[in-house]
Amino acid sequence: MTALRITGIRVTPVAVQDPPLLNSVGVHEPFALRSIVEVDTDSGITGIGEAYGDAPTLERLTAVAPALTGLDVFDLNELNRRVTEALGCAVRPDALTPLIGSGSRAKAVAATAAAFEVPCLDAQGKAIGRPVVDLLGGRARDRVPYSAYLFHRWAKHPIDPGYPEDDWGEALGPEGIVEQARRMVARYGFTSLKLKGGVLPPDQETDAILALRDAFPGHPLRIDPNANWTVPTALKVAERLTGTLEYLEDPVGGIAGMSEVARSTDIPLATNMCVTSMEELPEAVERQAVKIVLSDHHFWGGLRATQHLAAVCGTFGLGLSMHSNTHLGISLAAMTHLAAAVPGLTYACDTHSPWQREEVVEPGVLEISGGAVTVPRGPGLGVSIDRDALGRLHEQYLRCEIRRRDDIAAMRVVDPDWTGGRPRW
Repeated sequence: MTALRITGIRVTPVAVQDPPLLNSVGVHEPFALRSIVEVDTDSGITGIGEAYGDAPTLERLTAVAPALTGLDVFDLNELNRRVTEALGCAVRPDALTPLIGSGSRAKAVAATAAAFEVPCLDAQGKAIGRPVVDLLGGRARDRVPYSAYLFHRWAKHPIDPGYPEDDWGEALGPEGIVEQARRMVARYGFTSLKLKGGVLPPDQETDAILALRDAFPGHPLRIDPNANWTVPTALKVAERLTGTLEYLEDPVGGIAGMSEVARSTDIPLATNMCVTSMEELPEAVERQAVKIVLSDHHFWGGLRATQHLAAVCGTFGLGLSMHSNTHLGISLAAMTHLAAAVPGLTYACDTHSPWQREEVVEPGVLEISGGAVTVPRGPGLGVSIDRDALGRLHEQYLRCEIRRRDDIAAMRVVDPDWTGGRPRW
């Protein structure tokens, strides 16, 4: 087979409606930003991908794109080399984004490489008529389980009175969270439940988990306060929830704090905050700070890099799951192919999909049913861009004034003195 060379790259920023979901630092803004990446080749095949859409990410993507012209989409080692070289002098410290963990040039390079790797793999699959999962070694499973992602939330956005309300309503205590879970389970068949914590006083969030246990016996449960607790608070919560949680995600900040909590509880600790690169993994292993790493191909360097992470985790007896940020269908397709190809990924993955009312891919391929997504069988990622939707969401991006996610600023509309400092409790 002859080389399949890149002739051009298009990066289209989009804004999608995002509900007022609360978290440890504030509240989601009315719109979330994503980038749709299209890689054209000399054969007429176009590979597609999805990445973050904040201004620093767009700056990196547009800086790198010209350097990839002429690249064979099968030469992913050369892709990584060119990305590293192109960003060698292009990544300013103030252009790093908190979306990829603690800001560093290496992490910025990894996130940028991931944004181009996925469309290259999509193009590869289309060229040979095989799904991406086959390029990653084949299916370990035909259906990938996802977890319901429960949030404390407001009924509507105070920051934008014109923002259309959804039908989920308010959830600011155990009753609201249980009702939200009932609707999630009824609509999508989820068999695993995760609560985004760090929002209300820990006793109230613990009560919510216990209410979920009573309402959904047999469903694995998780809570993620995004490091908004101190070590003593985390240990008090762990004492109440021993025997109830599948795992406790990032109760405190940093490897040292996580290690201290881990030594005093039998609940497995998971993270997508204190381990976000290979450089951070050795200390976490040495200090026995975590039992599960939540991968995310968007900032770990792509699908193949995440497979490498899975192998390393397996070597040290660590479990693997998958983190989610607000995303669209192209990312969900990539996540599903990846999770299907990793035998050791035995926990249900996170996804924000049920919260997104707008989409950029043609419908009918990625449906959550029975709490899982069937791996697409079409070539490449198996999904196609809805051109009308892409144009509409790009226009929405141009109209909205958001260029970097700022949940703290969104919360200040309600509480002018809000700082979002962690830990809060």
